[in-house]
Amino acid sequence: MATRDHPGWLELLGIRLPIIQAPMAGVSSPAMAAVATESGGLGSLGVGAMNADAARKELHRFRELSAGPLNVNVFVHRPARVDRAREAGWLERLRPEFERWGASAPATLQEPYRSFLVDDAMLAMLVEEKPKVVSFHFGLPHRRQVDALHDAGIVLLATATNVAEAEAIEAAGIDAIVAQGYEAGGHRGMFDPDAEDSRLGTLALTRLLVRTVGLPVIAAGGIMDGAGIAAALALGAGAAQLGTAFIATDESLADAGFRERLFSDAARCTTMTRVISGRPARSLASAFTQWGADVPDDNVPDYPIAYDAGKALNRAGKAAGQTGYGAHWAGQGAPLARALSTRTLMQALEAELIEASKH
Repeated sequence: MATRDHPGWLELLGIRLPIIQAPMAGVSSPAMAAVATESGGLGSLGVGAMNADAARKELHRFRELSAGPLNVNVFVHRPARVDRAREAGWLERLRPEFERWGASAPATLQEPYRSFLVDDAMLAMLVEEKPKVVSFHFGLPHRRQVDALHDAGIVLLATATNVAEAEAIEAAGIDAIVAQGYEAGGHRGMFDPDAEDSRLGTLALTRLLVRTVGLPVIAAGGIMDGAGIAAALALGAGAAQLGTAFIATDESLADAGFRERLFSDAARCTTMTRVISGRPARSLASAFTQWGADVPDDNVPDYPIAYDAGKALNRAGKAAGQTGYGAHWAGQGAPLARALSTRTLMQALEAELIEASKH
């Protein structure tokens, strides 16, 4: 389908600015999302690692701070396949890392959270609470879930890393596509983590999707300032989604070790790794990513079972003063990060976008 405009797109989301604060699980907070929304953009919360009750509490905290629109993001991954032999081998491989910091590796691994595909309680909560937007990462929900959310008046977004995924999103009746370039921080949204990754960058992917699908496209990956937002809009995107840009804000849940690493040389060398969680994800360079550089993918347990080990190792390291095992997800634009309040960052992004749009 040829490129076409989408008049009323921002009004559909209930926002004034084409800026979406990315739903970073473990980093975005109700306070961050509320300020992003109150500043004219779309605030987001990542609840994929929560149960329905915890997610509801986060949504209520947001609503105590803002009556504006909210994007609630869920994980739609294939439920983990238990492989006790592979998991035991993984723990044995990690054992020396635990022992280095005076800790013991877990005896077994568990699946720390459920996929939205099998979480009826989360679906029921979202239908009842009716956030303005629900977004999907790692795949597509069941048709009955799409219909239930649409019937509740919720706008739906889903992540695509290539044209085939975008076409599947369009066919599923989703309202818009988040075009996640290879530059993006955090987990790749690819539907099948074991499939060949075309590794399309944000620029190429955004333009391809604008030209080949009929839905609004949201550019994501490596965008850190108003000039980047303007570039995405010039390519035909309806909005830009920024995550790494918000990590160092006052309202971020990123801990001191994460913030320190973000403003170190580690930001200049982000890397795609599977060893932390079990799925490919872009991280700041760290002791964990270095350790995992030569680990074959098929040795790593399924996501999110591998995350159970990664989180335990991070706790062991932090207890000994070592912060190099955290899930320090960040995109290739990390060296451009700014330590500001969310409000000040949003004001800067708007001013930069206006200035860039003049040229």
